[in-house]
Amino acid sequence: MALALTTHPEAPQRAGRSQPRRVRAALFALAGCCVLSACGGGGGGGSGSGSATATPPAFLAQATTSPAAALGEKIFHDESLSASGKQSCASCHDPEHAHAQSNDLAVQLGGANLDVPGFRATPSLRYLGQTPAFAFDADGTPTGGFNRDGRTQTLADQARRPLLAPHEMANASKADLLERLKRAPYAEAFRQVFGAGILDNADDAFERVVFALQQYEKEDPGFHPYDSKYDLFLAGRVQLTDAELRGLALFNNPAKGNCAACHPSARSADGSPPLFTDFSYDNLGVPRNPAIPATADASYFDMGLCGPDRSDLASRADRCGAFKVPTLRNVATRKVLFHNGYFNSLRDALGFYVRRDTNPEEWYPLGADGTPQKFNDLPAAYRSNVNTSEAPYNRQPGMAPALSAAEIEDLIQFLGSLNDGYTTN
Repeated sequence: MALALTTHPEAPQRAGRSQPRRVRAALFALAGCCVLSACGGGGGGGSGSGSATATPPAFLAQATTSPAAALGEKIFHDESLSASGKQSCASCHDPEHAHAQSNDLAVQLGGANLDVPGFRATPSLRYLGQTPAFAFDADGTPTGGFNRDGRTQTLADQARRPLLAPHEMANASKADLLERLKRAPYAEAFRQVFGAGILDNADDAFERVVFALQQYEKEDPGFHPYDSKYDLFLAGRVQLTDAELRGLALFNNPAKGNCAACHPSARSADGSPPLFTDFSYDNLGVPRNPAIPATADASYFDMGLCGPDRSDLASRADRCGAFKVPTLRNVATRKVLFHNGYFNSLRDALGFYVRRDTNPEEWYPLGADGTPQKFNDLPAAYRSNVNTSEAPYNRQPGMAPALSAAEIEDLIQFLGSLNDGYTTN
């Protein structure tokens, strides 16, 4: 796919991220220091005593789910709504795996015979309810939106494509989905909630389906439990282990992991728990993944914000290769990492972060002259977009990586504290 090399007239072309973002990294680091001192967690590695649960944020308080959300739950788990009769939303967004995939495939298989491969790794649906609509902020930085390229503006919009996409649930049309919906055991409940004639019009019914899915994801606490060990730590109810505390310090340190620059670890201004994403976009130069069948075509490139799935920013050459920064909650449970599922191990993914530029031969194929072909999942014209200015990327071959192997292990321990469902005995 050819893309014009013109830039948006209202935003300067930048290879890295904006200066305000780096300033915020320092603020997050300071906030992290406050976190370390606030909960008495600096000592012995105990996990607290007695039973403890995190208090849900006030903005999520809801006694019961709405009738629409209850229908959304049924739709979310209903395999009969797919062309194969064997795939539902939950097939790729398994509640038992933090609403992400349960296998280690780079892309999932869909279609009428469950043999059509997708193009991107499945993202988790956890903690998406507070995602803002996509926009460019005052300094021209893209922020918010749903999907890995921010092309949809609401949870309902995000739900549209999987129902119809040939590589997913593969309904041939909205009318095709309607016929399946009419046969669902909850069809009468659907009429009661949305009107007696709702199943007489495919467009109207489709809108109610995606609305119900949205309400389910917004209202069901399983999509935003805020019950990780780290949540309890912030509430002063448990201590982190020494390794977890060291990992938190590395996470917040702008000269080491620098993770908090994009994944804030401190509470929000309103006191709500951190989401571990600033909703921004970054270009990491992740290696091309030959496990994705589409990459067999040498001309195929997934460039995030500027295409091919998203078309309205096709002229923004400066944004080619940028993907949305995801939450790191439950990242330690993920079977694949990054938009193309290149990594199956959190340890390897962190190793890539800190050794991408010091040891590129570990991650990229070698050319005929033995030179690593860095950033090989982008056309050569856009490789200068990759973030090379911020830690931990701002290093050269021959320099020590920003994190040692032991420090990576500590960081892994901390990231494990972000898994939902932590309990104490």
